[in-house]
Amino acid sequence: MTSTTTAVAAWFAGRIPDDWFCEPVTVTADRDELLVTGTLVEPAVPADEGPEDEGPDDEGPEDEGPEDEVRRVACASRIDAFREDTRARRIRIASEAERRFGCKVSWAARCGPVETTFTSASVPVMTRLRMPERSVLDTLIDAGVARSRSEALAWCVRLVAEHQEDWIARLREAMTAVHDARAAGPTP
Repeated sequence: MTSTTTAVAAWFAGRIPDDWFCEPVTVTADRDELLVTGTLVEPAVPADEGPEDEGPDDEGPEDEGPEDEVRRVACASRIDAFREDTRARRIRIASEAERRFGCKVSWAARCGPVETTFTSASVPVMTRLRMPERSVLDTLIDAGVARSRSEALAWCVRLVAEHQEDWIARLREAMTAVHDARAAGPTP
């Protein structure tokens, strides 16, 4: 997190009521948007009192049992309630932040294994693609993966972000180091 983002996160920490989240909010920023994510207290879920399955446990780490699904439902419900209960106050805080920081504010909440983004800016991005790149996008459309070239390009970006997460994180760290070095240098 850059020092500017840290200052923005501190501003939100001062504006957001203490009882909203159980941890400090995280603020993710780009040129167009601030995404404020808070963690909600996970609801207590009653234990299943049905008969126990005495068979072998064939569930892998990616398989979910009934308890996991109940937990997800409870957490998603907690997020939905938070979204509705805080809507007016979040809008006021976001409006003030948008005037102060000059970009859109989006909100997200995390509760247990569930994270939901309520609002998010959809920012148009212009790009020039040659025929081979357009062909990739058109193949995704023809296969029903996307409805338009714009949606296909967004799908490709999400896929790269998912599969190259470590590399992108290292690149961002390097950019932050360069920014910090420039800030520490002599002023012209």
